[in-house]
Amino acid sequence: MDDYESLLNKAEEELPERGLGTERFVVEKIKGHLEGNKTILINLKKIAKDIGREENHLLKYLLRELATPGKWDGERVIFGTKVAASAINKKIKKYVSEFVYCSECSKPDTKLIEEKGVTYLRCLACGSKKPVKNI
Repeated sequence: MDDYESLLNKAEEELPERGLGTERFVVEKIKGHLEGNKTILINLKKIAKDIGREENHLLKYLLRELATPGKWDGERVIFGTKVAASAINKKIKKYVSEFVYCSECSKPDTKLIEEKGVTYLRCLACGSKKPVKNI
């Protein structure tokens, strides 16, 4: 029978690698390219999944904020104009601050709920609930 120390060492070795960053919630940068006058984004669905929001909600926000037409094309998004990746990343960061992070405890453990036609941001960590603007 193994002694406590060897069992502890074995358990420690089997733990997953810890990331170097202190941030547990990191929003991935947008990936895409330009095709003529169009901007093609290939990882917007993954970003929406990572932040725990509906893909269409995030896309609708981006289209409105960037003032550009756009639509889903399978797994990718096509914007009708040329849009810089830095501008898209800035708008995604703004979306996350408005629709993901809790205004009370600043944690990303939230979900959007709708009650009587009003959309609320409900924090699963501290329990706060605040209305957010409709898109």
